[in-house]
Amino acid sequence: MAANTLMSYGISTASSFPSVLSSSKSKFVTATPLPAVGNVAGRVSMSADWMPGQPRPPYLDGSAPGDFGFDPLRLGEVPENLERFKESEVYHCRWAMLAVPGVLIPEALGLGNWVEAQKWAAVPGGQATYLGNPVPWGYLPTILVIEFLSIAFVEHQRTLEKDPEKKKYPGGAFDPLGYSKDPAKFHEYKVKEIKNGRLAMLACVGFVVQQSAYPGTGPLENLASHLADPWHNNIGNIIIPRSIYP
Repeated sequence: MAANTLMSYGISTASSFPSVLSSSKSKFVTATPLPAVGNVAGRVSMSADWMPGQPRPPYLDGSAPGDFGFDPLRLGEVPENLERFKESEVYHCRWAMLAVPGVLIPEALGLGNWVEAQKWAAVPGGQATYLGNPVPWGYLPTILVIEFLSIAFVEHQRTLEKDPEKKKYPGGAFDPLGYSKDPAKFHEYKVKEIKNGRLAMLACVGFVVQQSAYPGTGPLENLASHLADPWHNNIGNIIIPRSIYP
């Protein structure tokens, strides 16, 4: 009986104030639904996760790993472009995750920083070295030819694959531990990979900015200098003239 009373009250309210509930300016108006989100346990969010309160672009439905509705420039409106951006991001993430330890570990071992490691390339006829050891065929023209042929072969093989998912996650020999066998875990690993990859790309940008601000120095040297005197050794050295420092 109580339910019937409440239902009758709701119907009478709607019929008494139709202009309020049907107005396009009313906060009660039904929101435009978004497409269903795949592999997200049926959760559909109207709001962009990266900025609560901001509308989520309709073409970012949350199904892609690491999709938090972030596209302020709306670069992914064209489906073909969006797929290409997803693919490029995964590849750049992987390269960055290889680059970060490649920069930090030699410097941590006292084998020189990443800036010094490439100085040989600026010397005519310079011999390439790795961790202080000469590299076979380590002359710039030879290395460039080897790199060009190697990358061209790999890229050609990649373009032969037409399945966009297999392009990004080929599996097989590239998944020797079988992480892709469990679909739920595989999706979790994809999210972790893209998050760590984005952090690595930011780290690479930080390395370049630090080296530009303090030429010839590595990130660990910069970090040690900052920890030794945080007040004077920071980004303010570049932005603020030293003359006005206390």
